[in-house]
Amino acid sequence: MTRLVLAFAATALVLAGGASAARRVVVGHSVDGTPIVAYELGDPSASRKVLVVGCVHGNEPGGTAIANRLVQLPPPRGVDLWVVPSFNPDGEAAHTRGNAHRVDLNRNFPLAWRPLTGVYYSGPRALSEPESRIAYRLMLRLRPAISIWYHQHLDLVDESGGDVAIERRYAQLVGLRAVQLTRYAGSIVTWENTHFRGSTAFVVELPAGEPSAASANRFARAVDTLVQG
Repeated sequence: MTRLVLAFAATALVLAGGASAARRVVVGHSVDGTPIVAYELGDPSASRKVLVVGCVHGNEPGGTAIANRLVQLPPPRGVDLWVVPSFNPDGEAAHTRGNAHRVDLNRNFPLAWRPLTGVYYSGPRALSEPESRIAYRLMLRLRPAISIWYHQHLDLVDESGGDVAIERRYAQLVGLRAVQLTRYAGSIVTWENTHFRGSTAFVVELPAGEPSAASANRFARAVDTLVQG
């Protein structure tokens, strides 16, 4: 598997108030050739890495607004924060759950992968999709201490198998209940929590619809509070 290189297509972005800058990095391209963009904020030399992903299922785009808002906030201190507004830009543009191959990226990861059809089509094999491979390699490179993945529309925080205190803390900050959902074959966060011992990856299930500006701001600021707590 090709090693991920994160030094290309990097652009500095001035954040609110001009206090700091984010680094815009194209980490790869989707099936249809759409750039998949990540933003690095905070301290690149910090050992504590955090990953926030706005959208995996294209018909669940509410987290993209939160990710975009997070990029605009002053960066957290002592943290290397990576924000990916969408790992599925083709699906988001088409309003489909899967990517341009109709693959559900959240059933395409190697842990317990099995062939699934229909709306949860898991692809011909684990990591068959470029978007999955990009996410996989980025996580291997970062080894994030905390990862937050936004989905819709259950209006809760999933106790996804990491540190439940962290998951419940975020739920409290944003005013959602914390509930353990079913573990699915090929799940990204299940793979992450299994592969990176001592880290916490969890799913935030947003309410249906586009979040208001105030709601996006609340969810984004809660990330900052959580990672610096």
